Amino acid sequence: MVARSSPRAVVADDSHFMRSVISDILSGGGIDVVAQAKNGREAVEAVREHEPDVVTMDVEMPEMDGIEAVERIMAEHPTPILMLSAHTDEDADVTFEALEKGAVDFFTKPGGEVSMEMSRLKDQLVEIVLSVAEAEPRSRGPSTTGAAGQRPTPSKAVGDTYVERPTLIVGSSTGGPTVVERLMSNLPAAASLRVLIVQHMPDGFTGRFAQRLNDRSEYDVSEARDGQRIGAGEALVAAGGKHMEVVNYTHGRLRVALTEDPPVNSVRPAVDVTMRTAASVVDDDVIGVILTGMGEDGADGIQALKAGGAKTIAQDEASSAVFGMPKRAIETGCIDTVSPVAAIPQAILDAITQEVH
Repeated sequence: MVARSSPRAVVADDSHFMRSVISDILSGGGIDVVAQAKNGREAVEAVREHEPDVVTMDVEMPEMDGIEAVERIMAEHPTPILMLSAHTDEDADVTFEALEKGAVDFFTKPGGEVSMEMSRLKDQLVEIVLSVAEAEPRSRGPSTTGAAGQRPTPSKAVGDTYVERPTLIVGSSTGGPTVVERLMSNLPAAASLRVLIVQHMPDGFTGRFAQRLNDRSEYDVSEARDGQRIGAGEALVAAGGKHMEVVNYTHGRLRVALTEDPPVNSVRPAVDVTMRTAASVVDDDVIGVILTGMGEDGADGIQALKAGGAKTIAQDEASSAVFGMPKRAIETGCIDTVSPVAAIPQAILDAITQEVH
């Protein structure tokens, strides 16, 4: 298929003002807005008629909301979708549901004086729309999460055991939330991992994300707090808008610090910050994993981890919504294993399994 010179977009929002503002921003960023829709039903029809490269989808709309529209589009004409979500707990829950239905990523609508705030955020919006437009849309099958007894049992040979006090560091961005959920839901508590998760996500959403992971995994997952310590069977999600540094490691327990230092790789939290600080502090086994996402965050961190003897894993291109971060990590030459998303939990367990003689 011949690549288009610029992506074609459908903008769906129940506010005429917001449709105009978003369309103007996208057009100014070189994105061709081929249609606007004031509700989910019109969005589904616009996708059917115009076959766009990307859809920006409001969460709350009359007649048919964004969730149902995402489900219909992914069933009938799979298309990369970016959710536009208000900064509220209710919208955060609905946004994660949209990601489960097949949306690629989300962008937080600003509060206050919308026109001024959207103008300030216009470069970020254009960048994320361009990234989502490159994603491979996938209809979602049945969820892989559920009760602990229903999770697949990873293989482990008789006579094998897990290394003591392993630490897992996971970095992801565009397309990452559902992949991280799938990963965490398939890690057994018996592995006794300490898990640090850095998902590019704004403040107000990381707490809800942590709660979802806690509900769907055998690990105790929480949003990171400054100075917090974790041990085996516990996991932290980097708080939106703050870097998560590993500052201490004693007797199998990690302590983290949250900072508002300048963004790294244009993001905060940054995967590189967590991985680099872990590499300098943790002296037991470490596994670094880079999942789907745009940009190059994590590439330097993976090199630091590898230099310290860590095992490293990257998601493969075929299963990545956006192959930017894994690709850059692989290009460093410091990735041990490249795996499809379904095989990453087993790859992690293989990395911490040792034969007992």
